[in-house]
Amino acid sequence: GYHRGLFENALQDHSREQVSGLLLLCPRYICHVVESCSSTIHLVIQELASLQNQGPNALLQEIKVLVVAHNIPTRLFPDWYVAAATSPATCPQGSMQSESTTEAVAECITLLLKLAAYIQSLEDESEDADESVHTLEPELLIPAETINYLCNAEECTSPEDFLRIYLSPSQPALDS
Repeated sequence: GYHRGLFENALQDHSREQVSGLLLLCPRYICHVVESCSSTIHLVIQELASLQNQGPNALLQEIKVLVVAHNIPTRLFPDWYVAAATSPATCPQGSMQSESTTEAVAECITLLLKLAAYIQSLEDESEDADESVHTLEPELLIPAETINYLCNAEECTSPEDFLRIYLSPSQPALDS
């Protein structure tokens, strides 16, 4: 309901595009993939920042922005989907210890691409793919250990930090 209201609010401004993507609900985390114009994505990140500022009683905690990309030629998801994980995915023991943040983000993106391809195949096979997407198998999900690692990684910014960096002007040295 929160996300539906957020996207309806974003669409009230006619200059914004429809939102597609995925809201993946897992037992201990939520993963957002939002596909829209940059102003809508900026609005979503602002909303997440305001949520995080609500303190320990906020709807979402430990929010991180992994990737924001612009000018993507095609969308991965044809619509907005909400899916739930049946059980938490896990990594092989000790595999996260040697992984860098860049590798962990790449792993997340790779798994999300596979998930998008799976959802697209459901869309092609079935008239009601939305029903089939509601519950996903663990092998399609980002492992909980990877999410925990990224939540603690200094390189992954909070929505508030992301906005501060995004909105601050670059200031090159005058003598460069």
